[in-house]
Amino acid sequence: MKIAQVTLRFDAPGGVEFTVRELTKRFVGRGHSVDVYASDLYDEAHWDRRADFRATVDGARVHRFPVYKRVIPGLTLPLWPGLMTALADSEADVIHAHSHRYGHVLQAAAVGHHRDIPVVISTHYHPADRREPPIKRGLLRVQDVGFGATAYRHAAALVVETELEARLVGEFAPRHLIHVIPPGIDLEPWSADAGAPPSQELPPRYLLYAGRIASNKGLPTLVTALARLPPSVRVPLVLMGPDWGERAALEHLADQLGVSKEVVWLGHVPDERQHREVFRRATLFVLPSEWEAFGLVLLEAMAAGCPIVATEVGAVPEVLEQGRAGRLVPYGDPDRLAGAIQELLEDPAKAQGFAVRGTQRVTQYGWEQAVDRHLELYRHVGGGPG
Repeated sequence: MKIAQVTLRFDAPGGVEFTVRELTKRFVGRGHSVDVYASDLYDEAHWDRRADFRATVDGARVHRFPVYKRVIPGLTLPLWPGLMTALADSEADVIHAHSHRYGHVLQAAAVGHHRDIPVVISTHYHPADRREPPIKRGLLRVQDVGFGATAYRHAAALVVETELEARLVGEFAPRHLIHVIPPGIDLEPWSADAGAPPSQELPPRYLLYAGRIASNKGLPTLVTALARLPPSVRVPLVLMGPDWGERAALEHLADQLGVSKEVVWLGHVPDERQHREVFRRATLFVLPSEWEAFGLVLLEAMAAGCPIVATEVGAVPEVLEQGRAGRLVPYGDPDRLAGAIQELLEDPAKAQGFAVRGTQRVTQYGWEQAVDRHLELYRHVGGGPG
């Protein structure tokens, strides 16, 4: 089967990017031909465009296109000249486009419609940020409805990662097209006993956050919660992930609260073995996000046997079995977050109970199952032999 994957950024950090790469690698491993169509954008937050990307990644050919600023500032419709022509000439059996409210999804759907190529769209849906002004939230909702009436109506299938996302996307998209296919995790490397030394020295005990240092991740609440822990209980906070423009403000907040010396910045850790070792050594993993469409880092924490404290938002309760595989707290409440962290720091048996349940839960998420279901869907919509 010849598969075209269309995504804004590829071979770059990020949850969507990780999912697309893992699927692509495994499609190639199953003997399928995969071409990836991506922009030259590496970091969307800083609009960092690069020219040194690899032409082949994990056996897939990668086609890069120059991306230009959004037509309407603040709305996710960047321009990709040349993408539609390339997709039309691709001879793909199926086009799989990723993300919601992005111009490349509209372009892919248009090509599929006019060239009679089945188009599958993974929405990776994120509702409007509650901190956005009402006018912008309204505009984003108009985009939701617009995508539901155009790209999604012309798609052969829509892929979502959770039942929650299915309900949300079903508010504006054809529900009969929606298929729930969770992402996965490769458990074999996580089960290995020997890890790599971390990229820098770590405290003996620490709280861990991993992900983008971004405005929607609730990190001011986490830093505030750290400061509200009793000094006798408090352990350092390690932040691992690329800065999306929030580090300076967080450093200032930590300094104001008197905990700057207890915050460790690792930045992006590209070495996978070192990345896993940071998880393995953590005392607790904390995810204070405003929203998570899924939260792949939750699977990593569970695979590492690390107890989890996370906000009760988006699909997090679904992934954590409604609180059985991790401690859930309300979003944006530093006192409740600090209380949950303190509870597990002071009660290792309870923390270990969450960790054990997490290691059981994570076995339900495997990339091979995800690949099987995607390939079955491709064939079902006409993208290859049945």
